[in-house]
Amino acid sequence: MTSPRVLLKAWNLRPRKRMGQNFLANANIAQQIVARAGVAAEDVVLEIGAGLGALTIPIAQRAARVFAVEKDRHLTKLLQTELAAQRIANVVLLEKDIRQVDLQKLAQTTDRGLLVMGNLPYNLSSQILVGLIDARRFVQRAVLMFQKELAQRLLAQPGGRDYGRLGVMLRYCAEVSSLVDVKATQFFPQPQIDSTVLDVRFRRHYDYPARDEAMLFHVVKAAFAQRRKTLKNSLAGSQLPIDAHQAMEALHASDIDPGRRAETLAIPEFVALSNCLSHMLGD
Repeated sequence: MTSPRVLLKAWNLRPRKRMGQNFLANANIAQQIVARAGVAAEDVVLEIGAGLGALTIPIAQRAARVFAVEKDRHLTKLLQTELAAQRIANVVLLEKDIRQVDLQKLAQTTDRGLLVMGNLPYNLSSQILVGLIDARRFVQRAVLMFQKELAQRLLAQPGGRDYGRLGVMLRYCAEVSSLVDVKATQFFPQPQIDSTVLDVRFRRHYDYPARDEAMLFHVVKAAFAQRRKTLKNSLAGSQLPIDAHQAMEALHASDIDPGRRAETLAIPEFVALSNCLSHMLGD
């Protein structure tokens, strides 16, 4: 693996801070991530933010096919040259913003669902994750690198300050575990915080299914929007079409104390509350 500093200098390029470009500079870490991800010969992989190919190349050496998404046109030219030098022919480079990629279309190339991988830019991590949740029927699982503070929020249990909306949304529909911690020193340029790779395995069966998933996510958003308030006040003061009396009624019907706060609710309780509200509002 050629040093990112050397590659960029050879192409007269600089990392673009606006695009959150921090390139993995350790080939051993890249190989470790791909190995722990369990990339198999039959996998079709969608890589988010291919960059200089630190993950693209070891993924391509294991997978059937790789759709490597990279928005920066300068980097796609560089990566195309690197892939040709390695004689790698199973990578399709997509010069696009990941938010404009049609996952359904790509998933038609496999009967297993896509394996999504990537080092997510910090400023877009939440948006990309919500997009994957929405399109998860086309994804078997995702192995994604987040800045450590966001990874901790996604793994957080009820009762702590890290527990929040995005973690509840993700863990409602997926099993999430930590795969690899990566020090900030392993990147160029070096970010201010370490990173963590998470393994996200989307559920196909739910122990606590929501009657209306959109309602569930609206309830979670409303509950955490003013997390210092009680659930009754958060729900009644939100954009949900309910008043304080209806909020109280739904909370009592869900066997949830109206004086509790959002950070204390387990995911099954959020589901029960959203199911009550769906019934109350006549879904």
